[in-house]
Amino acid sequence: MTELRRGWTTGACAAAAAKSACSALISGKFLDPVQITLPKGETPEFDVFQCERGDGWAKASIVKDAGDDPDVTHRAVICAKVSHGNNGIRFFAGEGVGTITKPGLPLVIGEPAINPVPRLMIDAAITDILEGENPNFDVEISIKNGVELAKQTWNGRLGIVGGLSILGTTGIVRPFSCSAWIASIHRGIDIARATGRQHVIAATGATSEQAARNLYDMAEEDCLDMGDFVGGVLKYLKRHPIKRLTLAGGIGKFTKLAQGARDLHSGRSQVDFTALGKLADALGFDADAVTSANTALEVYGLTGPILIEKIALKAQETALEILAGTDIAVEIIIVDRVGAIIARQGFA
Repeated sequence: MTELRRGWTTGACAAAAAKSACSALISGKFLDPVQITLPKGETPEFDVFQCERGDGWAKASIVKDAGDDPDVTHRAVICAKVSHGNNGIRFFAGEGVGTITKPGLPLVIGEPAINPVPRLMIDAAITDILEGENPNFDVEISIKNGVELAKQTWNGRLGIVGGLSILGTTGIVRPFSCSAWIASIHRGIDIARATGRQHVIAATGATSEQAARNLYDMAEEDCLDMGDFVGGVLKYLKRHPIKRLTLAGGIGKFTKLAQGARDLHSGRSQVDFTALGKLADALGFDADAVTSANTALEVYGLTGPILIEKIALKAQETALEILAGTDIAVEIIIVDRVGAIIARQGFA
């Protein structure tokens, strides 16, 4: 099987574009290629696609390469316009980048849809140019044809209006292929069994994996990059069991697991807020507020940990139902966006 080629997130591209533009604004010279440092220490280089300078501003753009992932933003042109400011680094949504209009997302209403980690990456890239000086710049991020591309996403439903989001927690896009990803999960389980491991972690992403690893001081080799394929993990483990399984993920994905979904991808399963409202009502919370929530994260803000603990329990029940007939003990860990554990159901 041919290994799929990975790519770069919109956040990584925006950071690279901002660094090149900031260099031109200060020194008159665009960096091309431009190198940035990703959150885990990798230092990829990006070719600058277009660049332009004006009075007090500079603009650079990067063509996003999503690798072999069928990403809607593959080959999109990500542009950063950097101009002098006077109040640290401020972010603005240019053409094709959305604005937050509903609660429940990691940014407040009215903010440009440039997520927290990409903001940190842009900040770090610009600070790298300044060699430690305090940055004071306004950064406008835009995406060519972003308004049209956003129609192929869930952004409108989530309350992100006017374009796409600038995303990414690692800077890296890992190729999405159902068969290839599930095959890699199977190989991970096979290796764990062959090496005598009694406990594995299966996580939906890097943040939840790290939170679970921290609990047990477990190595990366003890972890399965589950992604959205919780069903693939559980069905294979049923035939090839390991003694203990920790499932770790965010609120939204594990709410879907609690509601019976086995594929947690946003394009193939959605949170049932009506059902969530009924559950909230049974626990004494405002069912209407929960039913009308925009995201599972917003529900957490409305109810606190009580409802999320119930979701963790129901997610565990779903997993154990799939594993019926085995002696596999399952633990559920739900984390927030920064990796703090907000609900946990111990092994059962």
